[in-house]
Amino acid sequence: MNHYRIVPAGDSVLIVEFEERIDPGVNARAIACANAIDAARIDGVRDVVPTYRSVAVYFDPLHTDSDALMERIAHEAEQPPQAAAAAPATVRIPVCYGGEFGPDLASVATFAGVPSDEVVRLHSAATYRVFMLGFVPGFAYLGLVDERIAMPRHSTPRVRVPAGSVGIAGVQTGIYPAETPGGWQLIGRTPSKPFDPWRSEPFLMKAGDAVQFYPIDRAEFDKL
Repeated sequence: MNHYRIVPAGDSVLIVEFEERIDPGVNARAIACANAIDAARIDGVRDVVPTYRSVAVYFDPLHTDSDALMERIAHEAEQPPQAAAAAPATVRIPVCYGGEFGPDLASVATFAGVPSDEVVRLHSAATYRVFMLGFVPGFAYLGLVDERIAMPRHSTPRVRVPAGSVGIAGVQTGIYPAETPGGWQLIGRTPSKPFDPWRSEPFLMKAGDAVQFYPIDRAEFDKL
């Protein structure tokens, strides 16, 4: 059975809500629904934004047939993700773990009851799914983190987190694309830029992508 509901958020946004949990299958449904609505090029629709388990459809109420839009959204929400869809290319991201770049690595190791090297191994061994982008341009929410190192975020956020910092917050991991406040457990830093407005494709990752991290040393970081 398809579990979803469509709810208004004001007079110009409709939200499609799927099951309320962080789950790759639920996220795949949300992304597939968003992609289908976006590809339909419905008159009056301004933007379509997928999240972990929902889709926001922004529209111009003066230039949109709201009944037809609701019907189309319901149709797409009822469709399962295409099993035959091509697997996304894996985005590989280098990370210099620990030291000044990873001030919380030791704390995560203590939380997990393992050496710091094992935290690095566990974090870099997984293939993560990009569940959604948000917070700031290019910030990808990745999961799922191995439960042994899924340490909760800090109760009091840092005022400044350097750009490129790689952090953990429960079952999520991610990269800060710019210097911002943040409360995630910082375990390393990458020279890669999740968002670069000067690139032909500004966003390094998009919803539904697969991501792998791999360790590098400080010399390679400085070179890159």
